[in-house]
Amino acid sequence: MTATTSDSRSETELPVVPARRAAHCPLAPPPEFVSWRDEPGLQRAIYHGEPVWVVSRYQDIRAALTDPRLSADTLPDSLKPQSGETTAIMFARTDDPEHHRLRRMMTSDFTFRRCEAMRPQIQEMVDSFLGDMINGGPPADLVSEFALPVPSLVIALLLGVPSEDLAAFQQYTGVGLDTKSTDEEKTQAFTSMYGYIQELVQRKESDPDDDLISRLVTEQVATGQLDRETAALSGMTMLVAGHETTANMISLGTVALLEHPDIYALLGQTDDHAVIANIVEELMRYLTIVHGQVDRVATEDLTLGGQLVRVGDKLLMNLPAGNWDSEFVENPETFDIDRNTRGHVGFGYGVHQCIGANLARVEMQVAFATLARRLPGLQLAVSPDELKFKDADIYGMKEMPVTW
Repeated sequence: MTATTSDSRSETELPVVPARRAAHCPLAPPPEFVSWRDEPGLQRAIYHGEPVWVVSRYQDIRAALTDPRLSADTLPDSLKPQSGETTAIMFARTDDPEHHRLRRMMTSDFTFRRCEAMRPQIQEMVDSFLGDMINGGPPADLVSEFALPVPSLVIALLLGVPSEDLAAFQQYTGVGLDTKSTDEEKTQAFTSMYGYIQELVQRKESDPDDDLISRLVTEQVATGQLDRETAALSGMTMLVAGHETTANMISLGTVALLEHPDIYALLGQTDDHAVIANIVEELMRYLTIVHGQVDRVATEDLTLGGQLVRVGDKLLMNLPAGNWDSEFVENPETFDIDRNTRGHVGFGYGVHQCIGANLARVEMQVAFATLARRLPGLQLAVSPDELKFKDADIYGMKEMPVTW
């Protein structure tokens, strides 16, 4: 393929991402993603007000996310520490070796074994919220009554939030991620949450426990390898990244399962963990809710997918397009729970792959299986075309009225 070097269109003529999904098919990637994959080179678009190269082919995405010439440090200069300043470091926006150093401080809390050990507690949380929803009687909003609060409590467990603080913690996260909240309310909620986590870091110094914040404080802050500000920001990152994505997957995944009643019924009847796990992996591939955020900046000239990318150019990984690339799986538009989904990019790829993937998997496996088992007659309380979706970096639902 011949390398291309530019796009003759002006910025006002370029498409904007995240793109909107088709109203008649809201679970599929935006329709233009197909043409973006088929076109030579990379697609030029506007993301957060800036021009970017959109990487849409599966193999190109994997190549980009392992290329050391593409940096994850895409934060604007205004958010970076200036000379002589001490500012919290966002580990997800650093490159190796610093990224590896900071990430390694938290990996023990996200191993397969540790996340599996949390399964009984996650099951208790799922049973509790689902029980409350059932006791309240139909109709109910699956988003606000189930999908949002479950991940919030799981993150609280991970961070080590004391039981007496759980009500306030869930209030902050509920307002911060509720689509009905105003921008001012969301900002206030996240500001309060960050302040709380900073306070929690200080409390764990004198009263540590078996949790992520305690380990960061006792093993890293106390030894001078990490400052308190970065420890708090790491906790906040876990909250925001882990909560919104999992909550949206629970609600959107339920819509997909209700569109395939045979699979929903199977979920409620099987005790085969491998079957449940593969259903979740196919949901991750099929829905791929991360439309933005996985971006990079070129630190030197390179060619990717036949496109010449100049130093300083920004690139955005089009994960939904990649997971629906026929070069990755056959008949990608089909929701097929028997396919081998190994290698999907729903959690990203490479050294920056989602650190909480194991935990998210356990949450979704428990949530979907329990929902199908306890509410076999679950159905939408409105017609599918009345469902309200949010077009954002993380695709999701504003609400999901259900009955049973």
